Amino acid sequence: MAIVITNERPDSDLASELIAELEAHLTPLYPDESRHGYSVEKLLQEGVAFFVIHYNEQPAGCGGVQLFGSEYAEIKRMYVRPALRGLGLGKLMVNHLETYVRNHGIRVLRLETGVHQGEAIRLYERMGFKAIGPFGTYRDDPLSRFYEKEIWTPQINYT
Repeated sequence: MAIVITNERPDSDLASELIAELEAHLTPLYPDESRHGYSVEKLLQEGVAFFVIHYNEQPAGCGGVQLFGSEYAEIKRMYVRPALRGLGLGKLMVNHLETYVRNHGIRVLRLETGVHQGEAIRLYERMGFKAIGPFGTYRDDPLSRFYEKEIWTPQINYT
C-alpha cells in the first residue's frame, strides 16, 4: 500500500476532478446558502494551499488550507472518495494540513462542515477538534458545524 500526498494547483485536472466529485456529493444535501465551499477559482484567488492524496498511485482525495494571517488557518475542500474511506486517508490528510499550518507558525486550525457529513464529523472529533460557533465570515446556519483545534503546544522550560 503506497500513500503519497502531493501539492497540486486547484485548477489541475486531478484536483478539479476531485473538487467536482465533492460538489456533486454535496449539492443534493444542502441548499446554495448552506454550501460554503470555495470554487476552484476562489481557491486560487485566496491562495489556498491544496493537496491530493494518492492511494496505490490513484487519486483518493484532497484537502486545502487557507491561512488567515497569523491568527488561524481553515481547512477547505476536504474530501476522500467514498470507495476509499475507512483506510485512514482522511486522517493522514488532516495530519498533513496540521503540519503545514504548524510550519507556518499558526497554532489554531478551524473548519466548517455540514451536519450531513457524519463521517467527517466523527473524524474531526476523534482528531481533537472541538465544536465552536461561527467564525470569520460565517453566520449561524442550522446545516453547518464549526470546529477548532489547537495544534501548537508551546515548549515548556523546566529550569
